[in-house]
Amino acid sequence: MENFKRIFVIVTDSLGVGEMADSPLYGDQGANTLKHLSYSKMDFSIPTLWKMGIGNITDVNNTPKNKEAIASYGKMREVSRGKDTLTGHWEIMGLEVEKTFPSFTENGFPQELISLLEKETGHKFIGNYATSGTEILKVLGEEHLVTKSLIIYTSADSVLQIAANEEVIPLKELYRVCEIARKITLENPEWMVGRIIARPFIGKDKNTFKRTPNRHDYAVKPFAKTALNFLKETKHDVIAIGKINDIFDGEGITEVIKIKSNHQGMEETINIADTRDFHGLCFVNLVDFDALYGHRRDAIGYANCLEEFDTQLKVLLNFINDDDLLIVCADHGNDPIHSGTDHTREQVLLLAYSPLFKGQDLGIRETFADVGATILDNFNLKSMPLGKSFIKNIIKGENN
Repeated sequence: MENFKRIFVIVTDSLGVGEMADSPLYGDQGANTLKHLSYSKMDFSIPTLWKMGIGNITDVNNTPKNKEAIASYGKMREVSRGKDTLTGHWEIMGLEVEKTFPSFTENGFPQELISLLEKETGHKFIGNYATSGTEILKVLGEEHLVTKSLIIYTSADSVLQIAANEEVIPLKELYRVCEIARKITLENPEWMVGRIIARPFIGKDKNTFKRTPNRHDYAVKPFAKTALNFLKETKHDVIAIGKINDIFDGEGITEVIKIKSNHQGMEETINIADTRDFHGLCFVNLVDFDALYGHRRDAIGYANCLEEFDTQLKVLLNFINDDDLLIVCADHGNDPIHSGTDHTREQVLLLAYSPLFKGQDLGIRETFADVGATILDNFNLKSMPLGKSFIKNIIKGENN
């Protein structure tokens, strides 16, 4: 018997809630994304998340503990290696990533790779070092306008990013180049980065350059089936909103909805909750938290963005039916007051809401995969090796 007909999973991309035990291995001691962004703004207010019990998870400014939380609440640890978007999302849906994808932070990409990329795409490349995407536009954007050479760069994550001005290099051409880059890197294990990312921008000079929402990620395929595959194979709906489809390279997805902002992502989710009688999963990624604020170390911007999410979350709750389950979680941290501009190795929040059940303390879950396990358990599907369902905790208040 199914407890829930529709399950909504919203990934608040990078909303960590405190350092992992192994955070020193990553240089992330003391990281706590949610706590630190909340204290950046004196009048910080997230009343909907407070009602759901977020103040019970970690210290949040102006958000005390709530003994009458309407959602079950807890934290999740990551067992996979790394702190990448791909790794976090794959683990949420049941896969443990035991080997990190290669990164090229120290010296950039090998000249052999750059030469092959230039030969196969017909373009020259400039840059080739690790930096912030907005900073490299200030340094190389004007040269790109003059020479039409594409800007290539990376970060501490396993990514190869290619930036081009939309008025100089059409989007279709930038995407073609990224597809070739994906093909090349898949053919050599030493170059097999987790994601190739197209980074289009606009503007006439370094003072006006601005990245557009037309980003596109080309991820490697999951190395095994995820919970999404099992849902699709059993004729359940798997609606992907935001970059979910990119992250899983389309595996296990039945419908794709592209968005250009967190706000639009929540609007699409609210509309589906209000109007769609689907049977399965609506899986949402809200990337602005990470891309616009975490990486740019903009704590106040992050706080404002979370407040906007909270307002839209209040609307969404009105359309969560008795046979619906809403899960809010994250894929890694990105502490806006931490050094550098990269993700932080953190535990992540877990909130699970259904109108029929009172909130329960879900404790500290041993893996992000408990989310995927819960989804499979609900739809009476075969469990995966990783993850433990918390369905019983929600509906009966039992301790697993």
